[in-house]
Amino acid sequence: MRTSSPPAGPYGPDPVPDPRSCDLAPDFAGMEELVGGLVLPAHAAAEVVSALETARELVRHSYYRFEFATVAVAHAQLALERALALRLGAAGTVRELIDRAVGEGLLPADPAARLEPGCRVAGLLTRGEVTSAAVLPLRAVALVGAVFEAVGLLLPAPPDAGADSDESLARRWEEHCRAPYPSSFRGVDVAGVELILLDADLAAVTLCELRGELDDDRIAVLWRCIDALDRAVPAIPEAYCAAYFARWRTTAWLIARRYVPAAI
Repeated sequence: MRTSSPPAGPYGPDPVPDPRSCDLAPDFAGMEELVGGLVLPAHAAAEVVSALETARELVRHSYYRFEFATVAVAHAQLALERALALRLGAAGTVRELIDRAVGEGLLPADPAARLEPGCRVAGLLTRGEVTSAAVLPLRAVALVGAVFEAVGLLLPAPPDAGADSDESLARRWEEHCRAPYPSSFRGVDVAGVELILLDADLAAVTLCELRGELDDDRIAVLWRCIDALDRAVPAIPEAYCAAYFARWRTTAWLIARRYVPAAI
């Protein structure tokens, strides 16, 4: 007997709920209750937020494809690895970086222990020892949630991140204008970032924001600057220069947090 095709939406047939997942929620909209606690950390680096958001949406869409739950757990490890590397200014395996973060007091032991099952799943999946159906969606929420928790601890909001008034931004701009650019770093590239060009881009973005002229193109420049700051600041070898650009990072996030959409 032939069955009828799913109703067609504007881009073709609407997806059909996976029978292995459809008991999670009455409909796709109901998956919000499942993933609602996975709130994106607005202060984290753009690539970390992007990986976390993808992991969260994979869990949400496991309503339609059960295997997405396991993929979400593996993808969250990308966010964790990047957050650890940014915080520690070092490279290594995820487990090595977790141990180092615990040893340096950056990550408490209990949240670190909650990361281990997700690391194990990602490793088994990479080696082909489990399939993409290894993790139930409810379990995936817990494993991905452990990464969200760890990222929040590793990359806390910068000082003054809550003071997002125009007055605070104007004050920070005045302080920046009084601080001389570190002269020994003119034309210097750190971690693939030419610092003096980064300084000029940040100044232009800040002035646009103070004038109420920050458009979509400049917002894109702002996010690229934040990414560059996240890479460069831990690698700057001189204290004054590192502090100069660390202040820029705080100012950049003071602006950026106004343009971060609420979690879906």
